[in-house]
Amino acid sequence: MKRILFTLLVLCSLAASSCTGKNADGETEVLLQTTEGDIRIRLFNDTPLHRDNFIKNVKEGLYDGVTFHRIIRSFMIQTGDPNTRPGHEAELAVAEADTTKTLGETVPAEFVYPKYFHKRGMVAAAREGDDINPKKASDAHQFYIVTGKFQNETAMAEYETARKQALVDERYHKKMFAHSEELETMRKARNRDGVSDLLEKLLDESKMEVDELPETEYVFNQEQIRAYRMYGGAPWLDGNYTVFGEVVEGMKVVLQIEKVKTGAGDKPLRDIRIIKASVVE
Repeated sequence: MKRILFTLLVLCSLAASSCTGKNADGETEVLLQTTEGDIRIRLFNDTPLHRDNFIKNVKEGLYDGVTFHRIIRSFMIQTGDPNTRPGHEAELAVAEADTTKTLGETVPAEFVYPKYFHKRGMVAAAREGDDINPKKASDAHQFYIVTGKFQNETAMAEYETARKQALVDERYHKKMFAHSEELETMRKARNRDGVSDLLEKLLDESKMEVDELPETEYVFNQEQIRAYRMYGGAPWLDGNYTVFGEVVEGMKVVLQIEKVKTGAGDKPLRDIRIIKASVVE
């Protein structure tokens, strides 16, 4: 009996997913049993807020029965909305009818970039747009799995140019807001030249500030370029959404779900659900 117990303890310590529910790297893994097959994901320890929130959602059963409500081929599959569970039709109808943008329950952003980026198979948190969510906080429930597409050198160069321009735009808009009273005063006085000169000055300042940043702020590193060329992904999202996990088994299931036909709002024409989500023990 002692020998059997000792053997079990040794096997448990050597297993990729240990008897404590963690893999060999001490990371928690979660199994999503879907109507199309099983998907197993690992949660990163260096995004602890998202890891703990996700585990909480799983243990509370919030993902049991939810649909993959948004699917975009060559991009991602999205799920996690508790309102899409059976018996919650009323809540879903109210949510879909609400055209106002409001920030619901969130988790603070945890960008571990460029260590984690949007290559195929990564799990990331959905969120509201920057207009009402400038801190890029994550939705507390909804998440997506990246499928993406293969990227060539030309595409990656274009994304780098766009990323740099986005940094310029972000600074420019902040400067415009900081000078909003001055701009409004000149507009009321019909001082068009003054408005034009100030805006041009603010734009030039924004461009100079970005030019002084290290290129790593907008240029992809060699690991990213290699991964996007070999496996595909969604590089245009990098550094803007929290990546907190990765598919370790069941990527074929993910790609199978991605191929389902969709209608308005990228919603699948047939329900594809997570039957049960559970922490791997």
